[in-house]
Amino acid sequence: MADIHVEEFYKDVAIALIQLYAAFPRRINLFVEDIAGPDEPDEFGLHSKRHMACFGALLWLSEEGLLRYVDTIRQEALDQAVLTREAFIRLSAPAPQALVRELNASSTEAELPPSVQKDLSTYIHLLRSALKSGSSSRISLAVQSSFFNETGAGRLH
Repeated sequence: MADIHVEEFYKDVAIALIQLYAAFPRRINLFVEDIAGPDEPDEFGLHSKRHMACFGALLWLSEEGLLRYVDTIRQEALDQAVLTREAFIRLSAPAPQALVRELNASSTEAELPPSVQKDLSTYIHLLRSALKSGSSSRISLAVQSSFFNETGAGRLH
């Protein structure tokens, strides 16, 4: 079992990438509250560790070349964020069939037209499905497979 902060990181990454993909190629403001939930700064104006972890994840995505932004809006959001070319291409690409079967677990997909099957096998669809499932292990596997290993292979346990 992964540390909770790592599971939250994967979930934050998945939500951010899905939001950016849905708006692509438009630039959007990517708000931490929309990803990690509401946060009330303390009496000194400092955000919670959870809020700051999500903000850090967004900055990390930029440092790793998955998104670009113009500026930060305090520690609340990234201003005018957009996916990089590399991230867009990866999210639009088909995932290995073994991974698609492992994460989608839907028997009706074989009956769908090939064009629909192709759309349902992309990394962005796998991220959306994993997030919708609410399963930390599925979300982690989908994010890891999308960006952290070249083969897209993984095991869900």
